[in-house]
Formats: sequence, structure tokens, C-alpha cells
Amino acid sequence: MRAKRKYRKRYDKLPIVLLFVLPALIPLIVFWIYPILRSIWLSFTNWDFISPTYKIIGLKNYQSLFKNPRFFEALWHTVVFTAGTLFPTIILGLILALLLVKPFRGNGILKFILFSPWITPTVAISIVWSWIYKTDGGIANTILTALGMSPLKWIASSDTAMLSVIIVTVWKSLGYAMIFYLSALERVPGELYEAGALDGASRWHQFFDITLPSISPTTFFLTIITMVNSLQAYDQIQVLTQGGPAGSTRTLLYMYYQLGFQEFNMGQATAVAVIMIILTAGLSLIQFKASEKWVHY
Repeated sequence: MRAKRKYRKRYDKLPIVLLFVLPALIPLIVFWIYPILRSIWLSFTNWDFISPTYKIIGLKNYQSLFKNPRFFEALWHTVVFTAGTLFPTIILGLILALLLVKPFRGNGILKFILFSPWITPTVAISIVWSWIYKTDGGIANTILTALGMSPLKWIASSDTAMLSVIIVTVWKSLGYAMIFYLSALERVPGELYEAGALDGASRWHQFFDITLPSISPTTFFLTIITMVNSLQAYDQIQVLTQGGPAGSTRTLLYMYYQLGFQEFNMGQATAVAVIMIILTAGLSLIQFKASEKWVHY
């Protein structure tokens, strides 16, 4: 009887709970849940993005994708781009945080300068870097020439285009990783370093045995966020390379854009989007499962 009464009380409070949740729930349904469900539905159709009618064709869009070499090429480029941005962002962000964690004159200004690329629109940054990457007269090649090195074609060559986009993305993301690492480093108890010093641990041993384990939740968080951001990278690719040269920088998201808005094959485009949703959801699931180990942080 008591269990039934508790259940009834909870059920009676449901309308009040919904009243408070509804203002946040409506935008979530309209701008997130519905578009996802709509995309999944369209991935089973042959809609050309123009005609008012379309037919349901089942799994043919997915079958065509898995037989299309462009899809696997784009998937590989996405993996390369993700790995190429992940490791430098994490490592260099941590190095910058270690250098700036102790206060000194101009520390705040330097932090602001390093963080400013993250809050600057990606399109604006990409336009500036397109000038830097100019084959003739660009700052990048001017520096290489001054150092006695051969100039590169940067975004004009399929050999260096992906590297060029990765450099821009890492440069933009460094400040973001640095800020999180600064916060994590400030939370590491000083007593641990004092105990390590008393035990005769060197700076390197303190770093590997104390600092890295203590900031591991932050490292894991930044790893997941950076990977998800890499899957969603579009602006810098569109401005710098448009997926070229010869498709060398075409990622899954850019392939979605080309299929949907250039080739008007919205069925296959949304199939690519669904695959990206699955990949993103998988990464998020890994984050939630693995973060249980560090719930005490």
C-alpha cells in the first residue's frame, strides 16, 4: 500500500514537473530530436532535395555508400584528420598550461592571446590562413625560404592540403585545451608534490606519477571533445580547400555537403549524416562509461 501511495504521489507531481521541463523540452524536440528522426527517415528515400515527392528505397542508399570508394576515402580522411588534430592539441595544450600555470608578469595577457583563436569565428581564421598559405608571397613560404627550406604548395597540393587544414585546426584549438588543463593543474594538491620530493622523486617522476594521473579526467574529456569536433569540422575545409585538391581533404561531413547540396542526392547525404550520428553517439557513450571511473573528481 505504501509503495502504491508513493507511486501516486509521484504521478500527481508529473504535470508540475512537465510544466517546468516543457520550455526547455520544446526547443530540444524542434531543433534536435525532430531533425535527427527526419534525417533517418530521409536516408531511406531517393529524395533529390528539389522534388516535392520521393520514394522509399530501403537500404539502397547505405548499400551504395558501402560500395562507393569515395565513402571509404572520406572515412579515412576523417580518421587522419581526427588523429592529426587530437594528439597535437592535447600535447601542446598541456605544455602551454604547464608553462603558464605559475603566475608571472603578462601571464593573463598571454593566456588571452592564446585563447583568442578559439573564440574567433572559424571562417575568419581560415580566410587569414589562406593568405598565409599563398604559394607566392605567403607568410608561410616566406619563413621557409628565410630558413633555407624549399617553399611548399600548402593548400594547392594534395600532398600538403590535409596537413595545412590540420595546422589551422590545431592552432585554433590549443587555447581551449590550455584553459582546461590550467584549471586541472591548479586542482592538483600541492601536498602530493611535497611528499614526492621528500621521497626523492625527480621533476620527471613527479610529472608522470602525480601530474598526469591527477589530470587524466581532463585529458579524457578533451580527447572526446576534440574527436567530436573533428568529426564536425567543415568551415576550415570549405574556406581553405573545398574538399580538394583531388578530394584529399574530403571528410565525411564535407562528403555530406557535396552529396546533398552539390549533387542533390539528399538520400545518400542523410545516410552519411546518420553514420556520423552513430559515430558521435558511440564516442559519447564511451565518455559516459569511462567517466564513471573518475566520478569522485
